[in-house]
Amino acid sequence: MALKFHVRRKVRNEILTHIALIVVCFLVLVPVLFAVSKSTQTRAQVFHYPPILGPGTALLDNYRTAWYSFELGMFMKNSFIVALAVTFAKTILSLLAGLALVYFDYPLQDGVFYFILFTLMMPTEILIVALFNLVSDLGWSNSYLALIVPFMASATGVFLFRQHFASIPGELADAARVDGAGPLRFLWSILVPMSWNAIGALALIQFIYVWNQYLWPLVIIRENERQVIQVGLRGMTAVQDTTNWGVVMAGAVLAMLPPLIVFIFLHQQLMRGFALGQEK
Repeated sequence: MALKFHVRRKVRNEILTHIALIVVCFLVLVPVLFAVSKSTQTRAQVFHYPPILGPGTALLDNYRTAWYSFELGMFMKNSFIVALAVTFAKTILSLLAGLALVYFDYPLQDGVFYFILFTLMMPTEILIVALFNLVSDLGWSNSYLALIVPFMASATGVFLFRQHFASIPGELADAARVDGAGPLRFLWSILVPMSWNAIGALALIQFIYVWNQYLWPLVIIRENERQVIQVGLRGMTAVQDTTNWGVVMAGAVLAMLPPLIVFIFLHQQLMRGFALGQEK
């Protein structure tokens, strides 16, 4: 009798848990579903009362207008180039920094690591004036370099790889040293194959972070030919006398697709990469 009661309580708890998760997922999806719905509607359908929550009649027109008339394709290409370059550079530099912090001995090693962690408390906004002057003096304004180089280093990536490498048995480094492998050979042949989950997690986080940048590109880039997608979306509302929210929502949906695709491909690595250093 007690066993049957325990089973029933376990089943009831599982059902309640699943119901709660379904509700939370629905609440998270509501803004996305709303944007998708409005992206298919005409201006009149968007402002219709009562609101029309289903698909409208302007799907192709809205997406075509967002892509061609507002040059959304160009903005997305720029964002993709910048996000890909920054993600690749951050991953390489974070791997090298993690290797140096774990497998090399030098004075103030822990102090260097703590200083890197301290930089996490310094948001880009407090550095933007000095960064703007530096980039302008280097002649990088209105170029990809202004969007890529200042973000090539990542304290988050250094922390992630430092913790991950510290969990790998040190005997592997000793064995590699006995076999004559140098630090870079050890990194490429042993550490990288054991770190794909951490690499995927960092790549996903950094790609989405760079894709969503708005303030710095708005400040440093003055020409649309090098501007990124988030500033381009803001421009869609600024250049219209009366905002066509169906077109704006179509642009938002298009801008959401690349990070969503990257997340679909790398979400397992994200979960495993932050699972307390356990590689599966």
